[in-house]
Amino acid sequence: MDILKWLLEADREIFLFIQETGATGIMDHLMMALRTPAVWIPLYAFMLIWVARNAHWKTAAMFIVCTVMAFGLADYSSASIFKPLIERPRPCYADDLAELARSLVGCGGQYGFPSSHAANHFALACFWYWSIFIIKGQKWWWLFAWAFGISYAQVYVGKHYPLDVLAGGFLGLMIGTWMAKLFEWWHYRQLRRQPVTGKTSLPPL
Repeated sequence: MDILKWLLEADREIFLFIQETGATGIMDHLMMALRTPAVWIPLYAFMLIWVARNAHWKTAAMFIVCTVMAFGLADYSSASIFKPLIERPRPCYADDLAELARSLVGCGGQYGFPSSHAANHFALACFWYWSIFIIKGQKWWWLFAWAFGISYAQVYVGKHYPLDVLAGGFLGLMIGTWMAKLFEWWHYRQLRRQPVTGKTSLPPL
């Protein structure tokens, strides 16, 4: 069995396992809520308020610009470049899963690789994590748990295979890191100083 065929089969089995694990009415509602944008409006408001209170207004403005750029780049690259290029159908379009998989939401577009939800939210989580560290030196690891929860929900409700969200998450981390590097460069340039080491504090890509 070649490696690609093995990966796709394993992906299918993990997808079914996640769908079956803890499948209850309460879990269904929780997973549906996790992927609903309106649920996270308080979080977005909190991030804006925190940055406004802890950073110069120019830094706060750049934070907003980079946040929009991170989300926009992740969404565009995943939905408009990679999905039509790779053309991997979503689970709800797979004939062999018709009797096995649960679909709690509409199928949406035909292709699902990579997951735009995963790309978008991991891009935000990664950029926010590093920007908060740059501004205040704090490490908000919970942001990655937030992005993971939303990505997991995409598999649970039947929108994506695990590899879809894994690829989307990786894409989001890359974009979030690039935006964080841009933000860091701008931040230190704005303050007319450089980190003590003379290097950026973020890990290399």
